[in-house]
Amino acid sequence: MNDLERYFKENDDRLIYKWHHYFDVYDRHFQRFRGKEVTIVEIGIFQGGSLQMWKKYFGDKAKIYGIDINPACKDLEEENIKVFIGSQSDRNFLREVKKQIPKIDILIDDGGHTMKQQIVSFEELFDHVKDDGVYLCEDLHTSYWLGYGGGHKRRGSFIEFSKNFVDHINAWHSEQSSLKVNPITTSVKSLHYYTSILVMEKGKMEKPVESFTGKQSYESTPVKQSVLRRSLTFTNRQLNKLLRFFRLPESVAK
Repeated sequence: MNDLERYFKENDDRLIYKWHHYFDVYDRHFQRFRGKEVTIVEIGIFQGGSLQMWKKYFGDKAKIYGIDINPACKDLEEENIKVFIGSQSDRNFLREVKKQIPKIDILIDDGGHTMKQQIVSFEELFDHVKDDGVYLCEDLHTSYWLGYGGGHKRRGSFIEFSKNFVDHINAWHSEQSSLKVNPITTSVKSLHYYTSILVMEKGKMEKPVESFTGKQSYESTPVKQSVLRRSLTFTNRQLNKLLRFFRLPESVAK
């Protein structure tokens, strides 16, 4: 049991509602920030218990900001905790929030969980997360709930939206113009999918490089890159056969 789970189970202060497996995920990705001067933003603060939990977990140096649409949440402010009232799907509101807070170390989206809310929040706030920060979106099971705009393989769900991130972080290797290096390619170090959670760890990324070290075991061993290139080289006959299989127009090459 980590400190967050222990706090949750022993909590007798403001109400907290969390899935139990979240605490391991939080601790795995957040513990490096403990005891430091960090900026935490949580969208969706419910009864305010999680704000107190973060304050206890990260320590007195943490500055914690909550965002909620319920005006009553403004009363949950206390030392080192500030609350903004507004909708996470309101781009202008989120832009105003960014003007009033420093760059973010950790952003937790635990808001309304609709597809629009999750996607708009990401589009507006991701660039305000520090270069080595963490963006965490939780309760992604709503991507499979029709009432929230989700559904399995449904276009426009946050899950389907986020699947593009897998392509983006690999865009360095793309040979097609449809996938190019973009800000996610150069700013995201890793993606971590858990049940109902996506964690994006940021980090400045440059084009990957490769090299050889050591001695060659066999003189006949081909160079790795040559093997890859040779295995992916199609003759025109092979290419046209493949195109016919997928019922695509044949190559004009002869």
